[in-house]
Amino acid sequence: MTLTVDLNADMGEGFGPWVMGDDAGLLPVITSANIACGFHAGDPSVMAATMAAAIKQGVGLGAHPGFADLQGFGRRRLSLSHAELRNMVGYQLGAAQAMAALAGGKLRHLKLHGALANMAAEDAGIAVACFQAARDVAPDIILMAIAATAQQEAAEAIGGPWVAEVFADRAYNDDATLVDRKLPGAVIHDAETAAARMVEMIRAGAIITQSGKHIPTPIDTICLHGDTENAVTIARAVRAALQAAGIGVAQFQGR
Repeated sequence: MTLTVDLNADMGEGFGPWVMGDDAGLLPVITSANIACGFHAGDPSVMAATMAAAIKQGVGLGAHPGFADLQGFGRRRLSLSHAELRNMVGYQLGAAQAMAALAGGKLRHLKLHGALANMAAEDAGIAVACFQAARDVAPDIILMAIAATAQQEAAEAIGGPWVAEVFADRAYNDDATLVDRKLPGAVIHDAETAAARMVEMIRAGAIITQSGKHIPTPIDTICLHGDTENAVTIARAVRAALQAAGIGVAQFQGR
């Protein structure tokens, strides 16, 4: 059986006249787009334009909700109750559904952003609050969960379609969480290094941590951060390396 994996990228993360990332360069490479919903980045016009561009390329549409923290780009941790998290995710998902409809498409998946995603990877209660909100708004939506973390635990417990995600441009701790961006080596900028480690992880069926530890896990999709320096170069290198290794690239369908 041929191994197949999806490639996803966070995009639509500009705001008004401010541009973040090269969405146009990434869209021909990826198969799924996680589109900012206006809290950590994005606005209605940016969302509409990004949705339309993704549809034109045949790329799957996803909501990418995060904390309401434009200045911190959603990467600063906020302390919110589970009820507040539920409302925050539901609100942003509704906005993404509306903008997808206006663009003539339909939302397929949801992926948490930044600090919210990291907190949900560590705390199953936070993950359940966020993912259950998504399920209640859109029962068939595919939940994108960070592989081998509390996010995956929550997605499995809630039921319904979900996929396991790993990161091409981020280093891993031995508990399958991401190395803090403030630490050396947390972000991988070398395209060939990112590409080679993705081939290695897919073949191994495991996350390979910064220390070399293997954590067995399903891997359905690979994240290519749109705001990483030379993101398009990394994305192209990862896709080329996967295909050269006989690993197919296609949209996920959900477990």
